[in-house]
Amino acid sequence: MINSNDLKAGITIQAEGNIYMVLDSQHVKPGKGAAIVKAKLKNLRTGSIAEKTFGAGVKVETAHISKKPMQFLYSMGDTYYFMNMQDYEQIELSKDTIGEDSKYLKENLEVEIIFFEGEMLGMNLPDKIVMKVVKTEEAVKGNTSSGAMKNAELETGMTVLVPLFIKQGEDVLIGTKDGKYVSRA
Repeated sequence: MINSNDLKAGITIQAEGNIYMVLDSQHVKPGKGAAIVKAKLKNLRTGSIAEKTFGAGVKVETAHISKKPMQFLYSMGDTYYFMNMQDYEQIELSKDTIGEDSKYLKENLEVEIIFFEGEMLGMNLPDKIVMKVVKTEEAVKGNTSSGAMKNAELETGMTVLVPLFIKQGEDVLIGTKDGKYVSRA
């Protein structure tokens, strides 16, 4: 249990049968009445963001989550296979569980899987991932405008905008937060 006054970003709590990560919290003292704590929370099961209000000094149940480093092995259909890096145990996750992060998964990529009492809640990707460009158009001669971009298909099937000088077969660095080109690798 934790005092609601001590809620801060990064803490995980249980409320109403759900697991939340605190994104932000504010201690508010209205003109009349008791103080309250307003918290912006992310539901770790659904990914939705909610705002909840707690009475100041109220006890809130903490959720002890564990993070395990795992390596992505391969996918077959809509099933993705991962291996625990410490004990070599393998788990399989569905595309529904992984969601949009599946477009970043390539063989041997190390990720962090988040668990709560044996239930898989989510996955943390590295901030940046190196990927090979498998298909892109050739740059048009004479088009020297700075900042000009073109489409490139990456090894996972993902398409991103890259600068004109990037060629097929090159490795590029992609940011996983926004899915955009960062630099050559």
